[in-house]
Amino acid sequence: MVNREIHQCKEGNEAIRKQHEQLNVLMSRLDEQQRRWMAALEANKIGHGGTKKLRAITGLDINTIRRGREELEEGLINRPIKRIRVGGGGRKGIEKK
Repeated sequence: MVNREIHQCKEGNEAIRKQHEQLNVLMSRLDEQQRRWMAALEANKIGHGGTKKLRAITGLDINTIRRGREELEEGLINRPIKRIRVGGGGRKGIEKK
């Protein structure tokens, strides 16, 4: 497993920064889709302006958080269970001669 850099949020007082640090430590241990969903869930809790707020806290791109919100709204229907990415992408295998 790769250690991810932990985003340092500079917003709020000391107690708020500690909460943000804990969220970022937790998110550093998640895979890419789990981070997206976690940020989306937290943004949904905040409500209006939540996406921008979570962008500042986590360093994730706004479109990544929005995508996570859309996927959560759909109930994660189109997301694979045992894979991080949807199948079918990437480089095609080399044919054997």
